[in-house]
Amino acid sequence: MANAKSKAPESNEIQIMQVNQGAIEFCLVGTSPLLYNAMSEKAWHELLYPSPKKNAAEKQSSMKHDPPSEFRNSTYHHTEDTAATRLNFPSAAFKKALASAALDIPGAAKAQIGRLVWAQGQRVDMYGIPQLSCMIVRMADMNRTPDVRTRAILPEWACRVSMRFMEPILKAQTITNLFAAAGFICGIGDGRQQKGSLSYGQFRLCGLDDPDYVRITTSMGRVPQDAALAEPSYYDEETERLMLWFKAEVVKRDGRNGRPVHNTNGAAKAASLPLPPDAEV
Repeated sequence: MANAKSKAPESNEIQIMQVNQGAIEFCLVGTSPLLYNAMSEKAWHELLYPSPKKNAAEKQSSMKHDPPSEFRNSTYHHTEDTAATRLNFPSAAFKKALASAALDIPGAAKAQIGRLVWAQGQRVDMYGIPQLSCMIVRMADMNRTPDVRTRAILPEWACRVSMRFMEPILKAQTITNLFAAAGFICGIGDGRQQKGSLSYGQFRLCGLDDPDYVRITTSMGRVPQDAALAEPSYYDEETERLMLWFKAEVVKRDGRNGRPVHNTNGAAKAASLPLPPDAEV
C-alpha cells in the first residue's frame, strides 16, 4: 500500500502589507450658500456655569435676541491678523462629508473611510463675504416652539482642503471621486444637503485657475470679511424687513422705558471665540 503524502509544515510567519501615506489637495468652490452654525460664547458660558433662572421682571427688562452679536458668534474665525482670512471652518467637516458620501457610493464603507482618511490641520481658511440671515427654526421641546435664529451665511465661498490617506488601500483617484460626490450629496455647515430638508453647503472641485475660485480668493479675504462682520448686509428681503422692524422697535421700547438705546449697529469687532473640539458640522 502506497504511503500517504506527508503534509508540508505550515508556516507561522505573519506578513503585514506595507502602508504609506498619500496626500492630495483640493480647491473647492461653493455651489450653494454656506450657513455657519458655531455654538455661541454665551451658550458655552451657560453650559459651564449656568445662570439662575430669571423672574418675570428680569425677563421683561432683557432682550431675548441680539441679532448682530448672534450673527458674529455663529462664525468660526481666526483671532490673529496674520491669517489670509478672518473666517475659517473645522477641517473635520470635510472629512465627515467624505465619510458620509461612502454610505451612498458603492465600493467604500463609511467606517473605513473614517479610519483611513484625515484632513490636515484643525481649521480651513474660508473665503467669502458673510451676510446676516434670520430664519425661523423649531426648538427641540415637545411643542416644537418656533423661534428666530440669526446666523452668518456666505452666498459665495471657496477654500482649499488638504487630505491624507493610507496607500495602497486607497488611491488618490478614489478620494477625488468620493470627495466630488460629497460636495453634491452631503455638503458642510448647517442645513446641508445631507440632512435632507435644505441644500446649503454644497461644493464642487476645481483647479487653481478656475475663474470663480480666483475671483473669490482674491477679493473676499480678511479685510472685506472684517468690514462685513462689523456692518453686515442682509441675506434676503425677509431678513431685511425683520431687522428694520427690530431696530425701530428697540429704539421705541428703550425710549419708552427710559433706558439707554440699545446699540444695534454692531460696529464692534468680532469677539474672540474658542473652536469647539467636536462641534456638529
